[in-house]
Amino acid sequence: MKRPWNLVNQPVYSLATYLDGTVNMNICTYVTAVSMKPKQYAIGVYYDTYTLERLEKGANAVLQLLSIDHLMLIKKLGKTSGRKLDKTKWLKDRGLLGKWKEFTVLKDACAFLELDYHSNYNTGGDHELFIYNIKSSSSKKDSGILHLQDLIDHQLIL
Repeated sequence: MKRPWNLVNQPVYSLATYLDGTVNMNICTYVTAVSMKPKQYAIGVYYDTYTLERLEKGANAVLQLLSIDHLMLIKKLGKTSGRKLDKTKWLKDRGLLGKWKEFTVLKDACAFLELDYHSNYNTGGDHELFIYNIKSSSSKKDSGILHLQDLIDHQLIL
Protein backbone atom coordinates (compact mmCIF):
# COMPACT_ATOMS: atom_id res chain seq x y z
CA MET A 1 0.00 0.00 0.00
CA LYS A 2 1.25 3.50 -0.86
CA ARG A 3 1.99 6.06 1.81
CA PRO A 4 -0.84 8.62 2.21
CA TRP A 5 1.00 11.43 0.37
CA ASN A 6 1.51 9.15 -2.64
CA LEU A 7 -2.18 8.21 -2.92
CA VAL A 8 -3.10 11.49 -4.60
CA ASN A 9 -2.09 11.66 -8.24
CA GLN A 10 -0.67 15.20 -8.27
CA PRO A 11 0.34 17.00 -11.48
CA VAL A 12 4.05 17.50 -12.13
CA TYR A 13 5.46 20.97 -12.75
CA SER A 14 8.71 22.61 -13.72
CA LEU A 15 9.65 25.82 -11.95
CA ALA A 16 11.60 28.07 -14.31
CA THR A 17 13.68 30.77 -12.62
CA TYR A 18 14.96 33.85 -14.45
CA LEU A 19 17.94 35.75 -13.09
CA ASP A 20 20.59 37.95 -14.73
CA GLY A 21 19.49 36.98 -18.24
CA THR A 22 19.63 33.23 -17.56
CA VAL A 23 16.95 30.60 -17.04
CA ASN A 24 17.08 27.38 -15.03
CA MET A 25 14.36 24.76 -14.67
CA ASN A 26 13.65 22.08 -12.09
CA ILE A 27 10.89 19.57 -11.31
CA CYS A 28 8.26 20.24 -8.63
CA THR A 29 5.68 17.82 -7.30
CA TYR A 30 4.86 19.69 -4.08
CA VAL A 31 2.64 22.35 -5.68
CA THR A 32 -0.92 23.38 -4.89
CA ALA A 33 -3.32 26.29 -5.18
CA VAL A 34 -3.94 27.79 -1.72
CA SER A 35 -6.15 30.83 -2.36
CA MET A 36 -8.73 31.99 -4.89
CA LYS A 37 -8.67 35.76 -4.17
CA PRO A 38 -5.94 36.51 -4.76
CA LYS A 39 -5.05 33.38 -6.70
CA GLN A 40 -2.05 31.92 -4.89
CA TYR A 41 0.07 28.80 -5.21
CA ALA A 42 2.34 27.13 -2.68
CA ILE A 43 5.50 25.49 -4.00
CA GLY A 44 7.94 23.33 -2.07
CA VAL A 45 11.57 23.83 -3.18
CA TYR A 46 14.31 21.51 -1.95
CA TYR A 47 16.97 23.03 0.26
CA ASP A 48 20.53 23.26 -1.06
CA THR A 49 19.45 23.53 -4.70
CA TYR A 50 20.36 25.93 -7.46
CA THR A 51 16.66 26.81 -7.78
CA LEU A 52 16.46 27.84 -4.12
CA GLU A 53 19.67 29.86 -4.45
CA ARG A 54 18.22 31.73 -7.44
CA LEU A 55 14.88 32.35 -5.71
CA GLU A 56 16.68 33.74 -2.66
CA LYS A 57 18.43 36.21 -5.01
CA GLY A 58 15.06 37.45 -6.27
CA ALA A 59 14.69 35.45 -9.48
CA ASN A 60 11.45 35.84 -11.40
CA ALA A 61 9.60 32.56 -11.86
CA VAL A 62 7.15 30.76 -14.11
CA LEU A 63 5.44 27.56 -13.07
CA GLN A 64 4.99 25.21 -16.02
CA LEU A 65 2.42 22.40 -15.90
CA LEU A 66 4.13 19.53 -17.66
CA SER A 67 2.64 17.25 -20.28
CA ILE A 68 3.26 13.54 -20.64
CA ASP A 69 5.64 14.51 -23.49
CA HIS A 70 7.99 15.89 -20.83
CA LEU A 71 8.48 12.53 -19.12
CA MET A 72 11.94 12.19 -20.69
CA LEU A 73 13.02 15.46 -19.02
CA ILE A 74 12.45 14.36 -15.43
CA LYS A 75 15.97 13.02 -14.81
CA LYS A 76 17.72 16.04 -16.34
CA LEU A 77 15.52 18.71 -14.79
CA GLY A 78 14.89 16.97 -11.49
CA LYS A 79 18.00 14.97 -10.70
CA THR A 80 20.72 17.11 -12.26
CA SER A 81 21.77 20.39 -10.68
CA GLY A 82 21.82 23.57 -12.72
CA ARG A 83 25.17 24.20 -11.02
CA LYS A 84 26.61 21.23 -12.98
CA LEU A 85 24.65 21.38 -16.24
CA ASP A 86 23.52 24.31 -18.35
CA LYS A 87 19.96 23.04 -18.63
CA THR A 88 18.99 25.83 -21.01
CA LYS A 89 21.68 24.80 -23.49
CA TRP A 90 20.76 21.13 -23.09
CA LEU A 91 17.08 21.88 -23.76
CA LYS A 92 17.83 24.31 -26.60
CA ASP A 93 20.12 21.79 -28.34
CA ARG A 94 17.16 19.37 -28.40
CA GLY A 95 14.64 21.95 -29.68
CA LEU A 96 12.57 21.79 -26.50
CA LEU A 97 12.34 25.51 -25.67
CA GLY A 98 9.80 28.06 -26.75
CA LYS A 99 8.55 31.47 -25.65
CA TRP A 100 5.58 32.51 -23.56
CA LYS A 101 5.31 36.25 -23.14
CA GLU A 102 8.97 37.28 -22.68
CA PHE A 103 9.90 34.02 -20.92
CA THR A 104 11.85 31.06 -22.21
CA VAL A 105 9.67 28.04 -21.40
CA LEU A 106 9.26 24.38 -22.30
CA LYS A 107 7.44 23.68 -25.54
CA ASP A 108 4.25 21.65 -25.19
CA ALA A 109 3.61 22.57 -21.54
CA CYS A 110 -0.08 22.35 -20.63
CA ALA A 111 -0.12 25.69 -18.79
CA PHE A 112 2.06 28.56 -17.63
CA LEU A 113 1.69 30.64 -14.47
CA GLU A 114 3.72 33.82 -14.04
CA LEU A 115 4.51 34.08 -10.35
CA ASP A 116 4.71 37.13 -8.14
CA TYR A 117 6.60 36.45 -4.89
CA HIS A 118 4.53 36.76 -1.71
CA SER A 119 6.46 34.98 1.05
CA ASN A 120 8.56 31.97 1.97
CA TYR A 121 8.92 29.81 5.05
CA ASN A 122 11.53 27.50 6.49
CA THR A 123 9.44 24.38 7.01
CA GLY A 124 11.93 22.57 9.25
CA GLY A 125 11.82 19.76 6.70
CA ASP A 126 13.68 19.25 3.43
CA HIS A 127 11.78 21.90 1.42
CA GLU A 128 11.41 25.67 1.68
CA LEU A 129 7.79 26.70 1.17
CA PHE A 130 7.17 29.57 -1.24
CA ILE A 131 3.84 31.34 -1.64
CA TYR A 132 3.25 33.16 -4.90
CA ASN A 133 0.45 35.32 -6.23
CA ILE A 134 -0.41 34.50 -9.83
CA LYS A 135 0.47 37.52 -11.94
CA SER A 136 -0.76 36.01 -15.21
CA SER A 137 -1.51 32.58 -16.63
CA SER A 138 -2.31 30.72 -19.80
CA SER A 139 -3.70 27.24 -20.36
CA LYS A 140 -2.50 25.58 -23.57
CA LYS A 141 -4.14 22.14 -23.31
CA ASP A 142 -6.22 20.31 -20.76
CA SER A 143 -5.29 16.72 -21.54
CA GLY A 144 -2.07 14.75 -21.47
CA ILE A 145 -0.95 16.24 -18.14
CA LEU A 146 2.05 14.54 -16.52
CA HIS A 147 1.17 13.15 -13.07
CA LEU A 148 3.02 11.68 -10.12
CA GLN A 149 1.74 8.20 -11.01
CA ASP A 150 3.43 8.49 -14.43
CA LEU A 151 6.77 9.05 -12.64
CA ILE A 152 6.12 6.01 -10.45
CA ASP A 153 5.02 3.85 -13.41
CA HIS A 154 8.23 4.72 -15.28
CA GLN A 155 10.33 4.07 -12.14
CA LEU A 156 11.61 7.63 -11.98
CA ILE A 157 10.62 7.98 -8.31
CA LEU A 158 9.80 5.70 -5.36
